[in-house]
Amino acid sequence: MPTVAREVMETSFLSLSPQATIAEAGEVFRRAADTAGRTVFGLMVIDEAGKPVGMLSMYDIFLLIRPKHIHIWGEMEDLDVAGIIDRACAKAKQVRVSDVMTTDLITISPETHLLHVIDIMIKRHVRRLPVIEDGRVVGLVYMSRVFRRLLERLA
Repeated sequence: MPTVAREVMETSFLSLSPQATIAEAGEVFRRAADTAGRTVFGLMVIDEAGKPVGMLSMYDIFLLIRPKHIHIWGEMEDLDVAGIIDRACAKAKQVRVSDVMTTDLITISPETHLLHVIDIMIKRHVRRLPVIEDGRVVGLVYMSRVFRRLLERLA
């Protein structure tokens, strides 16, 4: 029997509103990690109609916090890096999720074969894929879940 996304997807997951602030998103990331018992690297962004509109990942937040001109700092020893990150975090708290989320969603269906899932993850450098059915998110396939399924077959 072929292994498809439906067999490895997680159907219980927390999501964000595009109108949420990054401070609110941080709370949801912490709650998701507590619920899952592991670090959660990204969350779905779903509008009020239940439609997927984006994904917010740790990487998106890193890009928001990282100073734009960090590459020219070089050997600047007198730089107050702690102050810079504190100010960046304070400023980021009020930014809306919709302003920094990834909107170019790569999605799969519940019947997408695991080999195709692996191919997408490798080629597109993604760790999670939303599973869409009838325009709604019905689950998420995480790289770790796919890997565990492969390990079962390797045993």
